[in-house]
Amino acid sequence: VQQISGMLMKLFQRARLEKPGQVDPRATEFTLSLLVATYDRSGTSYIKTRSAAAALIALSGDTLLAKYRAFFQFYAVPDGNAALITRSALRSLLTDLNQIPAIVGESCTLSCVEMAIHSCFHGVLNSAIVEEKFLSWLRSEPAVLLWLPTCYRLSATEMVSHRARCR
Repeated sequence: VQQISGMLMKLFQRARLEKPGQVDPRATEFTLSLLVATYDRSGTSYIKTRSAAAALIALSGDTLLAKYRAFFQFYAVPDGNAALITRSALRSLLTDLNQIPAIVGESCTLSCVEMAIHSCFHGVLNSAIVEEKFLSWLRSEPAVLLWLPTCYRLSATEMVSHRARCR
């Protein structure tokens, strides 16, 4: 938790420099509190860096495709000249991401994660998949992660204004 706190401080300091006045001075504190509530419910003061990174990626303002590519980069395993997502890595990613809606009582069962893994690897003979297959599966909006594109769409429309008047 201490290491993640330090990384968050650096991250938000840089963000404050890039966008003066747009970053809450308590952003580090709030973000760390969210990560602790999400990934350290037993109070061990230990959070996997990869889990914290997945949450930060998921909650970032980046595009869905950029988020999906970042998930792949963090969870893929090197295989020669390429990187691949194994079933085990996908299970870790989905488990980490599903802690986010769980914090507000919208949890998914373990069988839901297993069904998602099965759908991602449907028709795949290898033990791992390449990035394009992973991205294609995520673009199909699997039920286990439906909250992610929904949140993205909601945040993307926050700044939309229409010049129409209602009677």
